[in-house]
Amino acid sequence: MEPSEQSPTTLKDRVRIIIFEAGTPAGKAFDVALIVFILASVVLVMVDTVPAVHARYGEWLYIAEWAFATLFAIEYALRLWSIQNTWAYARSFYGLVDLMGVLPTVLSLWIAGSQYFLVIRILRVLRVFRILRMVRYVGEAELITQALAASRRKITVFISTVLALMIVFGSLMYLVEGGSNSQFASIPHSIYWAVTTMTTVGYGDIAPVTPLGQGIAALIMIMGYGIIAVPTGIVTLELNEANRRQANTRTCPECAAEGHSREASFCWRCGAPLYRRTSTEGDGSEG
Repeated sequence: MEPSEQSPTTLKDRVRIIIFEAGTPAGKAFDVALIVFILASVVLVMVDTVPAVHARYGEWLYIAEWAFATLFAIEYALRLWSIQNTWAYARSFYGLVDLMGVLPTVLSLWIAGSQYFLVIRILRVLRVFRILRMVRYVGEAELITQALAASRRKITVFISTVLALMIVFGSLMYLVEGGSNSQFASIPHSIYWAVTTMTTVGYGDIAPVTPLGQGIAALIMIMGYGIIAVPTGIVTLELNEANRRQANTRTCPECAAEGHSREASFCWRCGAPLYRRTSTEGDGSEG
């Protein structure tokens, strides 16, 4: 039997496939429903910050928030129960994001009183981070993650080079403009100007006035356009490579990692087998 034809044999496996994978009708329906709930809960949190709406519908919004929190808590518990390596998932990025979808609402039960109003407000706003949970349901999200991970060393070298250039240009502009332009009062101020200029933001709060300073500024502006294109090219190259591997939606039953190539038999993150041996597969002995 081919690995892709093997069916889940236990309730835990069936629940895991529905929750973590989108390759089945049930999994797709679960993902769509969860996206709707996430969007609705985030809109609810934002609307609740409008004073007029809160004064009129605050009680109903409070009930709706607890309804969403209960649903997300059940979903989070099912994820922890169905995955093989519970602790690995709980401390992963998606596991922490899932927890943050429930934790602020629960903590608000134990933090009450006017003196804690700021803390309560922070907890309420933190619920907006539920929107991050939608990242896992975007088809290309895992490809982007793999591309960024593969290009992190190149991007680190690139950013280090850019930072060095900004320090050099900032110090140079301090020498050129510092004596006649009070806006370049120190090297940190000049570096701030170099950052805004090289990134083509250009707030205009600091500007050179000497001919030499303006010439250096023009050079930095031209360099800025080329600098912006470099990380884009690096990530695009890695994206093409990740896309070539034809990642699918199968998740690892141990750590819930996604983005495995179709011919993969083991997880790229933890090395666990992606497919379980069924009872029909013998151990090599004659029966």
